[in-house]
Amino acid sequence: MDAIKYIFAFDAEHPLLFTRFYFWVFLAIVYTIFSFIVSAKHQGTKRMHARNVWLMCVSWFFYYKTSGIFLLLLIGLTLSNWLIGKAIHACKRRWVAALWLTLAVLTDLSALFYYKYAYFGVDVFNTLFGTAYTIVDQIILPVGISFYTFQVISYVVDVFRKQVEPVANILDFGFYVSFFPQLVAGPIVRASEFVPQLYKPYHLSRRLFGIAVFWILNGLLKKIILSDYLAVNFIDRVFDNPLLFTGPENLFALFAYSLQVYADFSGYTDIAIGVAMLFGFYLPKNFDSPYKSRNPQEFWRRWHQSLSRWLKSYVYIPLGGNRTLFGKKTNKILASNVNSMTTMLIGGLWHGASWNFVIWGALNGIGMVVNKVWREWSGHGKFFSLTLLTLALLIIRQFYPLPVWNLFAVWAMLVWVVSVFRYLWWLWTDRNMTPWLQTIWAITQTFTFVTFTRLFFRASSNLDPATANRVAWETATNMVEQIGGAWDNTIIIPFVTEYWKIVALFVAGMLIHWLPSRLKRRYRIIFASLPVWLICLAIIGAVALAYTFVTADMQPFIYFQF
Repeated sequence: MDAIKYIFAFDAEHPLLFTRFYFWVFLAIVYTIFSFIVSAKHQGTKRMHARNVWLMCVSWFFYYKTSGIFLLLLIGLTLSNWLIGKAIHACKRRWVAALWLTLAVLTDLSALFYYKYAYFGVDVFNTLFGTAYTIVDQIILPVGISFYTFQVISYVVDVFRKQVEPVANILDFGFYVSFFPQLVAGPIVRASEFVPQLYKPYHLSRRLFGIAVFWILNGLLKKIILSDYLAVNFIDRVFDNPLLFTGPENLFALFAYSLQVYADFSGYTDIAIGVAMLFGFYLPKNFDSPYKSRNPQEFWRRWHQSLSRWLKSYVYIPLGGNRTLFGKKTNKILASNVNSMTTMLIGGLWHGASWNFVIWGALNGIGMVVNKVWREWSGHGKFFSLTLLTLALLIIRQFYPLPVWNLFAVWAMLVWVVSVFRYLWWLWTDRNMTPWLQTIWAITQTFTFVTFTRLFFRASSNLDPATANRVAWETATNMVEQIGGAWDNTIIIPFVTEYWKIVALFVAGMLIHWLPSRLKRRYRIIFASLPVWLICLAIIGAVALAYTFVTADMQPFIYFQF
């Protein structure tokens, strides 16, 4: 009886995670029954329908084991958006269809706002109007609500735009919304990308099987070795109490967190893509070596690509994109920058209900706008503006010796020194520096900028929504004080000696990340082409390697909270 209860009851302390053993037992059972369903020589419509229904049911079970009673919320949003999608398609008058669309979006966003933004909304209201309202009952955030609400919103909008036909069968639509590999942390899949696959016969070639196994192993190793090990053994300690660590240690923790969050989120996506591929379904790529980016715009084209595409299609373009107001270039630039900034603010707020997430989104928006303007300037304009900025920061630091101004001044001075070399090179040779040097410098600047913004992202993560704003701001402030304060350089060598495994793992992770994409694609294909027995040995070896890095307590995926 206890065994049955353990299998079928929801346990908030032990959700069904990709990194837990019983998930793989669950997957083995699901896949065995799935194999019987699709094993017929001729797969007709009934066979495909049975496959879809089976996968929808196990996806609902998976979500129940992850979020308990909130399965009803998922089913409710699924049903309402399916019915409204059909109503929109049946409307002959555009304004009536628009009313249905408004109802769907308001319903979806209402659920999202209540569970995710209630505390934040009350806090903002109290601040603006001097009130002291509180939320009596604790609001628990359903896992993955930001992902599946955005997914169903994209569906009804695309039906309204007549870009997709409404899904005829509620069970097929339920499967599209709840497919368990990507249900709780993406990627966000648009109906046009996934629904056509519902009606295709199952196919998994020998090489595709190898590719699927590769993605699964790749994701597990990223999660367990890079993300969890770095977090538990160093990063979490620093962020939990930054004042106990020196400036160099805080700075290294910040850079290590950039690797951790990438390994964690892209690791989940890799596993999701691999598992989905085993079932014959293909999810869109969500990451493309983002730390190779040369500017903030390129970073957001490479990072969380499904969210970036969603924000572009359903926020940036509806706001007007880069369309002009009166056909003038100035208005075009202004419109583009304002809409980019608005989109990034919404993107920041999507990640969490905290001012720190808003700040994080705003900083990314500012980075994109500044980079757009910067590229339009001449070499003289760039050099002299940077010189003035550096002087201004040095003067401010002289009169207001605060850690934050120290931080900005040092960063500006480093950039200025390199800019002097680039400017002189340009004057003497009448051409820019060697392309590969420019690329290295651009990647370094972009990675540093993105890492700095992550200070506000990490400070707001894994917090009780009721106290998130205060705790996050304290953490960010303390880290800035340590990084921007006086450094004890004598601590660097002892730090490297004591944490040499962490440092070595960070360097190895970044070097692997920066490998050429062509090389990565080549060894992926080589792995997929190996004999089955060698792939089995690789699986055993990968599991054994991951086991040596397993932490005492399994760490949840970072993006589960979103």
